Amino acid sequence: MGSLPAFPLGLSPKQGVNTHIDQTTLADLFKAQQNHLNFFFDHIDHSQTLAFTNALLDTAGTVFFTGVGKSGFVANKISQTLVSLGVRSAFLSPVDALHGDIGILGDRDVLVLLSKSGATEELLRLVPCARAKGARLIAVTSVEGSALSAVCDMNVHLPLERELCPFNLAPVTSTAIQMVFGDTVAIALMAARNLTKDEYAANHPAGKIGKSLIFKVKDVMRKQDELPICRESDLIMDQLVELTSKGCGCLLVVDGDHRLIGTFTDGDLRRTLKASGEAIFKLTVGKMCNRNPRIIGPDAMAVEAMKRMEAPPSPVQFLPVINDDIVLIGIVTLHDLVSAGL
Repeated sequence: MGSLPAFPLGLSPKQGVNTHIDQTTLADLFKAQQNHLNFFFDHIDHSQTLAFTNALLDTAGTVFFTGVGKSGFVANKISQTLVSLGVRSAFLSPVDALHGDIGILGDRDVLVLLSKSGATEELLRLVPCARAKGARLIAVTSVEGSALSAVCDMNVHLPLERELCPFNLAPVTSTAIQMVFGDTVAIALMAARNLTKDEYAANHPAGKIGKSLIFKVKDVMRKQDELPICRESDLIMDQLVELTSKGCGCLLVVDGDHRLIGTFTDGDLRRTLKASGEAIFKLTVGKMCNRNPRIIGPDAMAVEAMKRMEAPPSPVQFLPVINDDIVLIGIVTLHDLVSAGL
């Protein structure tokens, strides 16, 4: 962590060591990793996976994950994925658990212990303490007949041909299959729980995914005094302040009942001035406005407003918002949508 030098104390690479990686070597490594992952897919016991998935699905309490080192990082990630899908889950550090944090564990909970070898000392020390709390224990390992699998209530074997590491030591394949296993089970739980897109979005309110699924036009539109409104009989030159002061780049032309008649943009102003010259002083907004503008309703999704703005034949920077009676109730601008994070 941090910015450590590639070679400490200013030392250079060993003489004679080739520090160049050619494309063929890199391609061979990716191919080898693909083969190792295919071994996992070809040999995984789906009956074990199904039992594991159902155990998580039927849990009345919380699904806790634990692990040490790289397996710990994966355990934490899987837990966070489940949380984002609305499953009660948390990561329990095996070291902290033995110093008080195990108090969070109860007899309605499941504790999933990830370990490539199934011989991780910290996890083996945790097992009797977790069992005393009444939790159901599930080992997820890659070594059959491991000590951890023998002391847990259930074991899921993740078939591992070997690590991609030339020494078969660095956990770069074992962690990959742990991640694939956990995330695939998470999606199975998502389907079994009939999670809807709206429910998923509710769990991601601050991200672009959530905003695109949650925000409606009425949540981001401008309204009332923020609207650049005029009548069709108003002279164009009398409405310049209204056109420029509201920051929408347009005028919204309405009738006496506030129904939308059309729009007049700053682009329309430039074109009218170029075509009419001094005659613009006598022209009304109604004579030059666009009477067939793109519009949208307040309950439409905000992301749909952006799509409508960007649609051919030419993009626009705003959409008037009208209700079912064509009464103007707001305006949504591209700037508003971008500012909202869409």
